[in-house]
Amino acid sequence: MPQPAVDPAREDVVLLIRLLKLASLINTPMNDGVCEPTGISQIELKVLMALSGEGELAGHDLVEIMGMPAMNVSRALAALRARGWIEDCADPHNRRRKPVRLTAEGRTAYDRLEPLLAAVAGALVGKLGKAERQRLGQTSDKLIAAMADWILGHHTEVRLRR
Repeated sequence: MPQPAVDPAREDVVLLIRLLKLASLINTPMNDGVCEPTGISQIELKVLMALSGEGELAGHDLVEIMGMPAMNVSRALAALRARGWIEDCADPHNRRRKPVRLTAEGRTAYDRLEPLLAAVAGALVGKLGKAERQRLGQTSDKLIAAMADWILGHHTEVRLRR
C-alpha cells in the first residue's frame, strides 16, 4: 500500500516545534545544575558564557546574540557588575559604543562554573556517540547560521517598512 505524500512544510513545522521544546527544556538542567548551586540567574550565566567565548561585547550585541529583551540583559549586566565580574571598556573605533568584558574575578567565577557545565553537558549529550556529536554540532551550526540570516533579513525588512 503506497504511503500518503508528506507535506514538507508540515514536517518543517514539526521539527520547529521539537526545537522549541528542546530550547525550553534545556533551561531546567541548566538552572538546577549550574545556576541554583552558584546563585546566578540563567541570563547572567548566558552573558558570562557570551563574554567568555566572544570577548568584549556591548549590551545591544548581547541582546542580539542571546535573543533576549534589552531590559533582561541590562539587569543581568547590572548584577554581574555588582558582583565585580564585568567591567566597562572602551571601543577605540566607536566612542559611543559601551562594551563590557569579564574582569579577572569574572574569569575566575566562570572557570568555577566549568565543572558544573561539564556535568550538565555529560548528562545531556554524554550518551551520544562521536559521529552523533559531530552531526549535532554541524546541524546546530547550520541552524544558528539560518537563524542569524533570518534575524538580519527580518530586521532589515522591518527597518525598510518604517
